[in-house]
Amino acid sequence: MGCVQIFLSFFVVMIIIFSIGFNSGKFLHFANEGDNKTTANKPEEAYLSTHRKLKLHGICSNRDISISQSIYSTSGIPQYVVQIVNTCVSGCAPSNIHLHCGWFASARIVNPRSFKRVSYDDCLVNGGRPLKYSQIIRFTYANSFMYPLEFKTANFC
Repeated sequence: MGCVQIFLSFFVVMIIIFSIGFNSGKFLHFANEGDNKTTANKPEEAYLSTHRKLKLHGICSNRDISISQSIYSTSGIPQYVVQIVNTCVSGCAPSNIHLHCGWFASARIVNPRSFKRVSYDDCLVNGGRPLKYSQIIRFTYANSFMYPLEFKTANFC
């Protein structure tokens, strides 16, 4: 009977821990929570890593631009998949979105209409065009390390 109670207690504790973890949405976050970034192990998981709740009213802000990236391959030069999504449902389509990107460079060609470094630490998303609600800008780059990509500026409605 003691083993059964220990097993049930362990089972209840595990359920509570997983419940808290899933409800907090912190499984795929970097240590720096405020940067609105996620990472995943496989490119298929990148679109599943939702870490922003959809804003149902009000105005859009930088917190509504979701930036995630994941490693795509480890053989040869590592490749990374990046997804940038507008999660604001208020009807606003932010435009002229710029990201902090350091000296972003890729051994693989990235379509400049999707993502382009215009100067040091300044990359333009979607050629400056509006990013509609739930529109996904997705591209793959190759480099020996993952560039930290963070929101910089945008024009909001």
